[in-house]
Amino acid sequence: MDTHTDVLLVTANVGSLFDNVGDIESNWLREFFMIVQIHKPRFIALHFQEVGGKDYMDNMGHAENFFCNIESSEEMRDFDRVCIYVDNHFKDVDCFTALGSLYFIHKSLKNIYQYDFNVKDFKAVSGHNKYVGSLHGVNTVEKEKFIKDFWPDFKWSRKGFMRTRWIIHNQGLDLVNVHLFHDASNLIACNASPSIYSANRHKALRYVINRISDTSYNPLPFFLFGDFNFRLDTLSLVQNVSTSAEVQTVMDCSNEVEKIICEEKDKEHKVLLHIETKMFAYLHQAVFREDNGRALLKYDKETTAFHDVITEEEILFPPSYPYSEDHTKPTQYMNTRCPAWCDRILMSHTAKDIIQRSGDGQNRVVYNMLGTNVCMGDHKPVFLSFALKTSGH
Repeated sequence: MDTHTDVLLVTANVGSLFDNVGDIESNWLREFFMIVQIHKPRFIALHFQEVGGKDYMDNMGHAENFFCNIESSEEMRDFDRVCIYVDNHFKDVDCFTALGSLYFIHKSLKNIYQYDFNVKDFKAVSGHNKYVGSLHGVNTVEKEKFIKDFWPDFKWSRKGFMRTRWIIHNQGLDLVNVHLFHDASNLIACNASPSIYSANRHKALRYVINRISDTSYNPLPFFLFGDFNFRLDTLSLVQNVSTSAEVQTVMDCSNEVEKIICEEKDKEHKVLLHIETKMFAYLHQAVFREDNGRALLKYDKETTAFHDVITEEEILFPPSYPYSEDHTKPTQYMNTRCPAWCDRILMSHTAKDIIQRSGDGQNRVVYNMLGTNVCMGDHKPVFLSFALKTSGH
């Protein structure tokens, strides 16, 4: 019997949540539980990045409490099988990724299997399985931190990926949690199109796709969701907005660019755009929210090189980063970075084929942002709700 299973995928960079846990956690949980209530999924995958935040040595206890609050909540009581993987072993600096992947299976789902990468076979999922630590020796997850060759100038990073593999009612799929490199300097991001940061993300993402597509294990449809740190093509954007402006480049004492200032040419000489290493102040910031930032999507180019292997639902929400961490300004962007769609849910073409497009006279696929009007931290989580084509119960 052909049927479907309702699935909810969520990706969230929770670094600033743990740095301000008291202010943000209740909002975060309320928004998440509301989405669960609205879409009524039978299988939920939550992918977290930057677990523990910047002060992870102090905050890992908060992180465990946060995950427990989700797992033990009244809203999740009908999910009788849970698999939790949290890499919080920060003392192992060569392997630490700060990634967390949580999976919840509803009591109505019967045939759910998870892959054991050691014995190369699927096993039925039962009970609550929680793995918190280095994850070394946990056979139902693959975890890898990117080696320094990807970005030799970075002194240290937590970037990497984590994969789990499932069979949901006879349909196999890979779910991959990804965290790619960020833009360290707005000024360097302006130097070239595409930027050096974009090139490094490209190399790392191609590596991930090749790893999950190799023939060591039979390749399956896959969903890649995480913080890709994709940015707008900053040089093209700056050139476009400054066509009718006076551009001033300010150098520091060692003859390095310290700031770029674009002033409007009218008599008031308003500063249209002010860029420094960690500053991106644009006078007309509202354009990033108007019509969900649609006018800026033409600068969102980092996935185009991967269209041979991955695709994405249409983006109908504003950039997911960097939102104000002030809970009184939940829709405002910070002036630290150019807003961008960092948090994404990508999929292989084979995965797109197993999404049921319509039923009951309506489109079942929803790709959107969580917590649009409440403070969720500097990243707004992004979710994909859909009906997975499956067969047999």
